[in-house]
Amino acid sequence: MDERQLRILRELGDLGSVTAVAEALLVTPSAISQQLRLLQRAIPVPLTERQGRRLVLTDAGQALAGAAIEVETALERARHTVAEFVDRPDGEVSVAAFHSAGSAFFPLLLRGLAASGGPRLALADEDVAQDDFPPLTREYDLVLAHRLEHAPPWPRTVTATTLLREPLDVAMPAGHPLAAKRRLVPRDVADEPWITVHDGFPLMATIEAIATAAGRRLHLAHRINEFAVVAEAVAAGGGVALMPRWTTRPHPALVLKPLSGVQARRHIDALHRPERTARRAVRTVLAELHRAAGTIRGRG
Repeated sequence: MDERQLRILRELGDLGSVTAVAEALLVTPSAISQQLRLLQRAIPVPLTERQGRRLVLTDAGQALAGAAIEVETALERARHTVAEFVDRPDGEVSVAAFHSAGSAFFPLLLRGLAASGGPRLALADEDVAQDDFPPLTREYDLVLAHRLEHAPPWPRTVTATTLLREPLDVAMPAGHPLAAKRRLVPRDVADEPWITVHDGFPLMATIEAIATAAGRRLHLAHRINEFAVVAEAVAAGGGVALMPRWTTRPHPALVLKPLSGVQARRHIDALHRPERTARRAVRTVLAELHRAAGTIRGRG
């Protein structure tokens, strides 16, 4: 049995005929009769009987119609509860981000939503391979993910909103011979030792593109994902590295140089399951993420 069938039974008890129920519910009499037959199959005793030309409820039918009132009341209460939850401005919103995005966005989110009455944030860091970002939307309302500009789009199971299209620059010590150049090309850096991310993470595709454009294999000296650690390793002379222009903190001992000849740019996207933005609190946080992205871009 389902809610619709129970409502039909209740209306039949009040109105006394299939035709009257059909008119009240704006459907055909045959549709009402079909639903009554389906309901009867689930019940081991008769629910209706004929009294002359009228179809009336048996004692069992009246008992079930009475229970239907309780069911409708409970369902209406549940709908009201859900509507309140969806429209609450101060609901909890969980946000996950990879490390450099978290470092850049989380402080701005916390300050921007600090006023009382707004969404309550639950923040988490998730440094995963590119293919593992979409599954995180099962656990979090919003997931900040990154992919290279020419990479395939995110799967259709998630909704993606681009917050930043961020250039990737070559980081080197301020005293490095290449630091005097305004812009670099792949052959300038092909013979340098490289500090780069682990396999499966988005920046590796750009490293491979640099090697292809330079026509030689790069020496990958160190594998470090966390850009704050990368910056210290570059400053200590461990090699050069690709670093995001806007979302990493400036290091006094480093310079960043733009790179021509390859597509060196990444998208920072907010991923979520489509139903999540039915909640007012989630929409508020997403809007605040866009404002934060404008602030981050302006700093650059």
